[in-house]
Amino acid sequence: MPIGESRAGAHRYSFVRRFGTLVSRTRTYRCLNCLDETVTRSFDTSHLSMTCPDCGSFERFANESVIERFESLEASPPAELDWDRLERREKLLVAERLARTDKTLADFDVVGGDATEG
Repeated sequence: MPIGESRAGAHRYSFVRRFGTLVSRTRTYRCLNCLDETVTRSFDTSHLSMTCPDCGSFERFANESVIERFESLEASPPAELDWDRLERREKLLVAERLARTDKTLADFDVVGGDATEG
């Protein structure tokens, strides 16, 4: 192994040498204010906080898996929750927990107009 090269670097080099290309997985994040602007990053997190180049708002950019889950829930509201009582931010929180954790709809209750995790 060359001086200064880590095991991970050596593995990456051998992967590229063996298969010819290095496949990197990227994630797409969408602005929660305008829902139009997207950015792509090579790491996976629930959201990014940045100024949207489209709408100019300093906003969260949610992981596309969260947006997809949110849109699915909006299209077919879950019978287990009083979905229409929730504010948009609460709906996004539920969608984030469902998309990125092992939570299920049974883990949420709507109490006094707010979603709570059980």
